[in-house]
Amino acid sequence: MTLNRKLRSTLAALTGVAMFAGAAQAADVSINLGYATAETSSYGFLASKFEELAEEYSGGTIDVKIRCCAQLLTEDEAFKAMQLGTVDMYIIAGNNISPHFPLIDAFVLPYVFEDKDHAYRVLEGEVGSQFAQQLYEATKVHLLSYGFVGDRDFYNSRNPITKMEDMKGLKVRVPKNQVMIDTFTEFGAAPIPLPWADTPTALQTGTVEGADNGTSFIKSQKFYEIMPHFTALEHFTYFSPLLASDRLMSKLDDAQKDAVMRAAKEAGIFQKETMSAQIDEIRTFLTTEGQGGMQTAEFDRTDFIAAGLRVQDRYASEKGDDFKALLGEIRAAAN
Repeated sequence: MTLNRKLRSTLAALTGVAMFAGAAQAADVSINLGYATAETSSYGFLASKFEELAEEYSGGTIDVKIRCCAQLLTEDEAFKAMQLGTVDMYIIAGNNISPHFPLIDAFVLPYVFEDKDHAYRVLEGEVGSQFAQQLYEATKVHLLSYGFVGDRDFYNSRNPITKMEDMKGLKVRVPKNQVMIDTFTEFGAAPIPLPWADTPTALQTGTVEGADNGTSFIKSQKFYEIMPHFTALEHFTYFSPLLASDRLMSKLDDAQKDAVMRAAKEAGIFQKETMSAQIDEIRTFLTTEGQGGMQTAEFDRTDFIAAGLRVQDRYASEKGDDFKALLGEIRAAAN
């Protein structure tokens, strides 16, 4: 073999080795992770922990960039954007997924969970896994973690809530979710559907007189500064899953995909443990410390629960087989 032929053969072999090594090494991936609430909200705990773990477990081949406070999009826009692949990941309140996948309303129904153990038993078990698969098959959006499950507490500027009659005619901001609209109608209030982005202004101007949010959000959004009355109504249980676009997931190699899934699961556990330990402390802050303390009163939940069950039964009779089956599984998992 001539020198030139030997040289060409050696170069070809080295090129092949280099190509193989390049294929074996994972490509760097940048992930934009958005959410609409304040950086100090419970979403922030989930997002920052996911960032830390995804970057660690991927060996640095994944770089997570967090965008809080609706820097990317609002919750109302983000799900569709993930379907289109224009947003990588987003944390969205379950009730705001409803316009894109109505089956989730079975989890939104008032008083559908007896307690937190019941909720976690459903979401973290087979029912939750099956739901995530149904969501993906219908929308091509991946549900990576359900995270913390909390209660929506109620606050208003008009009067204390001691019984359901005190809710009569109250102008209440609700998300654009039909279950929530129907529930407050059943409570006797006057629900006004508004996007999250418009809510603080509507509360300040009196366009609405009350609203509900997860306990921690009332503090992180500083609603205690403008709303004098607080009620731990616990009428809706909420969760805000960490979601990912199919376009993003398809860019990841197997090791990176494992890193993302592991990070999402562990970040959800971290958020759950962190927030669960804080709720009582936050309620104490709202009613004793924030701006001198929101006023709260003993109240009778009996009529609220009865109204919630009427809403549950009406939806069970009107919705399709998948909805009825999911509601049946939720109820069967109760103590």
